[in-house]
Amino acid sequence: MAVVSSGHRPNLQNPSICIRKGKPYHFPATISLRKKAVVKTPYPLCCLNNSDSSSTQTAAEEALLAKNDLLDLIAGEERGVKTQENPLKRMQIIKAIEAMRVIGKNSTTTSSALLSDTWRMLWTTEKEQLFIIKNAYLFGDTRAGDVLQVIDVDAGVLNNVITFPPSGVFFVRSSIEIVSPQRVNFRFTSAVLRGENWEFPLPPFGRGW
Repeated sequence: MAVVSSGHRPNLQNPSICIRKGKPYHFPATISLRKKAVVKTPYPLCCLNNSDSSSTQTAAEEALLAKNDLLDLIAGEERGVKTQENPLKRMQIIKAIEAMRVIGKNSTTTSSALLSDTWRMLWTTEKEQLFIIKNAYLFGDTRAGDVLQVIDVDAGVLNNVITFPPSGVFFVRSSIEIVSPQRVNFRFTSAVLRGENWEFPLPPFGRGW
């Protein structure tokens, strides 16, 4: 799953939007009473609150408006499942992602402090993931739960996780390499589909950024 967090032109073939899971960092969009959402974008707002620069404040406001616009667009899209049948909505979301890329083109987004964490996926165009989310019933009497990315920049590891409550999981391990201040390359290394009393290894394939 390629996450949009690059000041390079993003890979808009398969972008994904994620929030930091359980940590109130960066963007102030509330997802619960005590947790705040973070769209992984190329503009780190965490450093802007203490700035006295009017131009920086204006840029922060612009980024916040763009982020809110993006969150509004993906609301109710069932993590991208519904977007598959709506080319116009997909185009609007891609344009919103591109707008955030332009705003953050000069920022650094690949440091361990910003990127290493557990992220919850909100939206994607990645067909394999959307198939699994939509057809979770094929793996038993279940539906897709959290879809997560666990990133450890220092260890060079990215794990994609799709949960099937109460005990199922699709787990894909990847290696990552920081290649610029705004770009991370990844390569899948292993995959496994697990149920309560069974496990089915799958051949890993694919690379991207």
